[in-house]
Amino acid sequence: MTSITSNYTESRCSKDNAALLLIDHQSGTMQLNHDPTPVEFRQAVIALAKVGKIFNLPTILTSNYETGPNGPILQDLLDLHPNAPVIRRPGQISAWDNEEFVAAVKATGRKNLIMAGVTCQVCLAFPAMQAAAEGFNVYGAIDASGSPDAAAREMTVARLVAHGVTPVNWVMVASELQRDWRLPTGPAMTQLFHEYNPNYSMLMDNYQAHTKQAATK
Repeated sequence: MTSITSNYTESRCSKDNAALLLIDHQSGTMQLNHDPTPVEFRQAVIALAKVGKIFNLPTILTSNYETGPNGPILQDLLDLHPNAPVIRRPGQISAWDNEEFVAAVKATGRKNLIMAGVTCQVCLAFPAMQAAAEGFNVYGAIDASGSPDAAAREMTVARLVAHGVTPVNWVMVASELQRDWRLPTGPAMTQLFHEYNPNYSMLMDNYQAHTKQAATK
């Protein structure tokens, strides 16, 4: 087994070394989660998908048993990433148990995998731990991976960390990829933060109000 680097400089995510994996965000299974709230959860999923689009990350979508109660993949994700491989698994609970999914991940040539799954304790946890065991640097987006309650989230994060997976949220991913607001992606990122990060939105609104007021004096 390849050891996972603990050196941040070596494993730091960039637009050139990371891939985004969105696992089982389906209309039925999205309803299973209450931590974070359903609205916050959906917002985090869409925000993370938009981060992938802004930085042109290789992105892979996968679903499980769409013809059953799990339902289809969120249309927003398909619209944001129309050219992404969509792996529709016939039943494997862990996406990493599906050969087509693993082949698509390896075909990206990326060592850093940013993962989110519709349920933190299953859809994210299993493939994340399996990928880490194969030597990938895996970053589990916890806010874009829902849980039924806080207890499930906490025990999942503890298990992920024990198996070498780094817990993150979409803001951390976005900021790590951006690195410098002066880069060309800065305006799109500012808009994304304003739209999906309430605290940042209030900060920007306050700044714009003061700027406008100063300009009228």
